Amino acid sequence: MFFIFRLIAKGKLREEYSFIWIACTALLLLFAVWRDGLDVIAKLLGIYYAPSLIFLGAIFAIVVFLVHLSVVNSKQHQQIKDLAQEMALLKEKLEVQQKDKK
Repeated sequence: MFFIFRLIAKGKLREEYSFIWIACTALLLLFAVWRDGLDVIAKLLGIYYAPSLIFLGAIFAIVVFLVHLSVVNSKQHQQIKDLAQEMALLKEKLEVQQKDKK
């Protein structure tokens, strides 16, 4: 958790991602203190082998995170395309203005 707070303070980790890491760390600390917690939750969900619940949760979290990154990537791709087109139009206007001055 200290490492996550250091990354946030240095500006290398955005706050929206830090919540995920802090929550995961807190969850691991909870299960370290409450040893039977994983068994209790697994029984409530009908899972026979409790450690498989950790893998199920990790796989689910990875899939959700990958979908989120795909959405962010698509949005940034569109923004880059729009900026490139706008820059090309501004460059053309500037060239036309320079030709008119000559």
